[in-house]
Amino acid sequence: MSPTVYRAHIFHIAGHPDQADVTRHLVSLPDGALVVDADGTVAWCGDFASLPTQWADAPVTRADYLLPGFVDSHVHFPQAYATAAHGGGQLLEWLDHCIFPTEARYADPDFAAQGARYFTRRRIAAGTTAAMVFGSAFPVAQDALYRETLAAGLRVVSGRGVQTVGPDTAAALVTSESAAIEMVADEIDRWHAVDTGDARTAKIQVGIVPRFSLSVTPTTLAAMGELYDSVRGRGVYFHSHLNENNRKGDGEIAAVLGSYGVNSYLDTYDGHFLPGSKHGGSTLLGRRSTLAHAVHSQAGELARMAETGTSIAHCPTSQLFLGSGTMPWRATIAAGVNVSLGSDIGAGDEWLISRVAGDCYKVHISEEGDAGTALHPAELLFAATLAGARALDMEHAFGNFDEGKDADFLLIDKKLWEPLDGMLSMGIRSDDEDEATLEELFTLLVGLRQPAISGVYVQGKRAVAPRL
Repeated sequence: MSPTVYRAHIFHIAGHPDQADVTRHLVSLPDGALVVDADGTVAWCGDFASLPTQWADAPVTRADYLLPGFVDSHVHFPQAYATAAHGGGQLLEWLDHCIFPTEARYADPDFAAQGARYFTRRRIAAGTTAAMVFGSAFPVAQDALYRETLAAGLRVVSGRGVQTVGPDTAAALVTSESAAIEMVADEIDRWHAVDTGDARTAKIQVGIVPRFSLSVTPTTLAAMGELYDSVRGRGVYFHSHLNENNRKGDGEIAAVLGSYGVNSYLDTYDGHFLPGSKHGGSTLLGRRSTLAHAVHSQAGELARMAETGTSIAHCPTSQLFLGSGTMPWRATIAAGVNVSLGSDIGAGDEWLISRVAGDCYKVHISEEGDAGTALHPAELLFAATLAGARALDMEHAFGNFDEGKDADFLLIDKKLWEPLDGMLSMGIRSDDEDEATLEELFTLLVGLRQPAISGVYVQGKRAVAPRL
């Protein structure tokens, strides 16, 4: 592959900013150039007029806008066909009525293969170059997911959804504790960093992924902690759900605290899962750990996540769908926790992370009292891109256009989606140049739809969607 120049209006969050300081790291290049070298890495990024002479004869690809690839830090592979499913209630009812029956279908190899192709196509259409994917309970489906992801050229972190206990509706997904650990260990051995052999460069990576604390037992958590101790040094991940539904009396959080007799939900993942939050095993928290939702977290839980480098996958779209409430944005950021965005397909009904960013803006401007905040466009872009790379502990490799990083990016042509073209071309802008730039970025993110994404690239290579 020879060096290529991509010319467009470029937006990205440069460097390695603290989440509370991202606005100062926003880069806007109205007539920008991204030079991708033969190895698929960023050789240079700047104003097209300043393009170094060594690339003056390189081929130029034009687009209206160029953004880093979106990172979806929480999406369910076996729920891809269950978006917009009416469960008649909040989280636990929705799982019983919609999700457990849907996920059980992935035991069939043909269905799983079709589902993997569909999931991969939806990711490419939405510009999701990297994703933390909650996997299927069935190894045959996980194998199909990894094969399709590898063939398409995308990035994935996934792991089979572990359930060792559950209601009758989840019976097809439940295994014994010993079988659960054996299957996870086998998945790690067969697939983790299979493409490069190095967790810092691999596009295919594996995690330990219990559905949530109610789907396992103290014995399972202890065994997962032992397994994680043995593989953490290989760059294996941990991923699950935390503090999503706080319905009084019979909601998720009440059920976890009642079942385990612990002081906080996070304790169950932090090795303190015995009654009274006594120590029972190794922690599952760390730099390669991401917990989805964290809508109703205690201050001590946020502090512990920040201390361990554990990230939160914020899923405002699905929280609206299931009536889960609103994660307090400013309080969570102030605690020092890295917060990225997740579609949470299928409770989330938006594959496009920029639309999740739009929901993020809407819910937090509507928080009550002093908590309400209008998020800066740079904060939204950061949450959709670099924060996701940080959650995956891959910020060294992608997430922005710093020189030497992998060239993971999206090309956007506004005329492919007439409403976007109208908003960007004819919308009113401030006379102040800096303010007008922020207004343009905000409209691009919130108004973007999938048809306007004209190219999806990972390591400088165009992602290839499988045929259904």
